[in-house]
Parts: sequence; C-alpha cells; structure tokens
Amino acid sequence: MTGRIDALKKKIDALSREAEGSRRLQTMPGVGPIAALAIETFAPPMETFRSGRDFAAWLGLVPLQKSTGGKQRLGKTSKMGQCDIRRLLIIGAMAVVRWASRKGAPESSWLARMMAKKPRMLVAIALANKMARGIWAMLTKEEDYRNPATVPA
Repeated sequence: MTGRIDALKKKIDALSREAEGSRRLQTMPGVGPIAALAIETFAPPMETFRSGRDFAAWLGLVPLQKSTGGKQRLGKTSKMGQCDIRRLLIIGAMAVVRWASRKGAPESSWLARMMAKKPRMLVAIALANKMARGIWAMLTKEEDYRNPATVPA
C-alpha cells in the first residue's frame, strides 16, 4: 500500500514540476504540488474572472453580502463554489497559520494582527481568500509569488 502511495506521490511531484503554472503556484506558502495541479486542472482559465475577488467567490471563499440603504453587511463565508480547490487552499492556509503560531508571524504583519484577535479557523479562511486572490494575480500576470513583507513600499 505505501509503495503505491509513494509511486503516486512521485508522479504528482513530477507532473507539478513540468507545468510552468503549477511550478509558479508552488512559490506561494501553503500551496503544494496537489493544490497547484488541482487549480491548473479544475479551474477555468483565469482570464474568465475579472478580478481575484471573482475567483475567490467562484471558490466560495468570500463572505455573503447583504446590503441595504447603502450600508454593507458581510455575513458568513458562502461555501458555494468549487469545493475541492477551496478545501485544498484552506488546508494549506491552516498549515501556514499553524507554522506562524509555533514560530511566530512577522511582527505587524497582517497574519500576526489577525491571529492576535481572531480564532485560528477564521484566520485560515481569510488567508485562503487572500491566497486565492494572489493565485489569480500570479497566473494572470505570469509572475512568481512575492512576499508582501519583503516588497519595498
């Protein structure tokens, strides 16, 4: 049984290294070979989405909006959308949150501020939303991941 798993793992790793898009996606923390291949395989071309928010909404990672009288009220996450990629992004985001809680997130970063005042799962969903938006930007601009903490302002 473990021999078959190892063979599949090697095959997935080889496939993810061959494709330019999945290699690019793996530069983002929390996105591994399986998530990168799933995005490349199951997601429509990124040009079909007008923005990263539209891609995140397609995945079901944005809060429901209920607006009246010019006042916006954000509800819970919709969970309506592509469940496989959403699940993989949430798992990857949980890994990043777990790592940041053990090792410590960079001070005054978005992740550190969120972890200080919100529950872990909520932070992971918000991070998965940010990851989806970043994935859209990476694939439409054909760029590797740039860590926001190291990019000069």
